[in-house]
Amino acid sequence: MSTEFHCITVISERLLKDDLIQLMKKEGAKGFSITDSVGEGSRGIHASDWEGRNVKIESIVHGETAKRIMEQVAEHYFEDYAVIAYSYPVSVVREEKFK
Repeated sequence: MSTEFHCITVISERLLKDDLIQLMKKEGAKGFSITDSVGEGSRGIHASDWEGRNVKIESIVHGETAKRIMEQVAEHYFEDYAVIAYSYPVSVVREEKFK
């Protein structure tokens, strides 16, 4: 497998779900998975306490795409919202599904 892929994960307040999906698609993500997420962080009460559980959005993308998504999420959301994001390298089968 010659292409470098990363799994990018963004956990955020539910109210950002549609914006984050749009950002990820704009930067080149071909698909994503969403799950409800609960946990505890450093921010205290979140909008999600009224809107519902947080969401965890995951996508497998090329390494450069992961970098762009992480930069955009950090720039637009880290200061004002309860958001975390991380990525890690992954090996995939059926690479053509992610190109």
